[in-house]
Amino acid sequence: MHPQQAPLRESDETRPIERIGPRIPLYSPEFAHDPHTVYEAMRRDYGPLVPVEIHPGIPATLVIGYSTAVRILGDEPHFPADPRNWQKTIDPQSPILPMVEWRPNALRSTGEVRVRYRTATNDALAGVDLHSLHAVVERTAIPLINSFCRAGEAELIGQYVQPLVFSVLNHILGCPPEIGARVAEASAAMFEGVDTATVNTMLDNALLELIERKRTNPGNDVATRLVQHPAELDDVELINALVTCYAAGIEPQQNLIANTLRLMLTDERWHAHNLATAPLPRPALEEILATDPPLANYCITYPPHPIVIDNATLPANEPVVISMAACSNDPAMNNGRYSGHGAAWSLGWGAGPHQCPQQAQASAFQISQDAIEQLMDVLPEMRLAIPAQDLEWRPGPFHRALAALPVVFPKTPPLNIG
Repeated sequence: MHPQQAPLRESDETRPIERIGPRIPLYSPEFAHDPHTVYEAMRRDYGPLVPVEIHPGIPATLVIGYSTAVRILGDEPHFPADPRNWQKTIDPQSPILPMVEWRPNALRSTGEVRVRYRTATNDALAGVDLHSLHAVVERTAIPLINSFCRAGEAELIGQYVQPLVFSVLNHILGCPPEIGARVAEASAAMFEGVDTATVNTMLDNALLELIERKRTNPGNDVATRLVQHPAELDDVELINALVTCYAAGIEPQQNLIANTLRLMLTDERWHAHNLATAPLPRPALEEILATDPPLANYCITYPPHPIVIDNATLPANEPVVISMAACSNDPAMNNGRYSGHGAAWSLGWGAGPHQCPQQAQASAFQISQDAIEQLMDVLPEMRLAIPAQDLEWRPGPFHRALAALPVVFPKTPPLNIG
């Protein structure tokens, strides 16, 4: 449970957020390279609320104080997730829109509408069998590992993590590979800031084809359960429910795996000679979710009226972005325990009415754990091919994403695929 939320209170000594200090861009390569140093400087110079830009010329407030973030995330009336009034002020071709624009789904709705969408998605995800998911990951991982294990080197994101996540998510959703490939391309374009019209056209065309297939050929999968759900979502609503599943299931999932692998390959706590047994990914995954989550800055809300919080006045209809990364590293909350009940404070999955559904959390965690275990079991002597400080991070205000993860290892014969 998160700490009891305090009511938002006004103060006589307040400043508009834009007067607290210069706006800090969240989209620069410099920020992507070392965001945690930037968060520390923000905390020192600005306090819990920071004026930022999420794209050139697009202002927002970044929340880096844990208690402030929990209060905001739990106060839907004052901080709704519906961006439509703000969106009227933004160039419709802005490349940032696909990640933040209004959609008829749970993520961008409030109140009863959100409940309807979220119930349909939760019910569809509830049918995912975690036991069988383990076999799906194993069946997917082994051929991928076999494709590079004899080479003694690999780029793990492109050769292992991306194709594994893509294949397993398609299985969960019931999406044929040829349609899934188009969705994966569109999802990557969304995070990279490709223009809105292109991204939406790619997504709509691919997902409408999937929906039509599920109406004529239903299966035991998420897409079918959404199509058949008593909420009776129409085609546009179904497309956007599936957009949510893909957006959450591709980029954040692959970044969670890659970032955890980076931690295990660079931190001596996970080196075999410091462990009684082979390295286990679970504690590393829990630590990454708490301290360096794959979706670092998101959970965006748009207060409909000016509001005062922590002695700062936030304007109406301007994005308020929660930094899950900075908040989970807030010294006032981070207790250094990342596993079990002691890590209940972590915001890696968000909080409040838009928190990542429990079944989605369980599936994402198991896919990540199984993917890393399969790789480490076959290539236990794997190490980075370049110094850790030379790894490149993809710029972007929202994700924490490596561009590549090159590794080397002793050449190994392929596994026998029975």
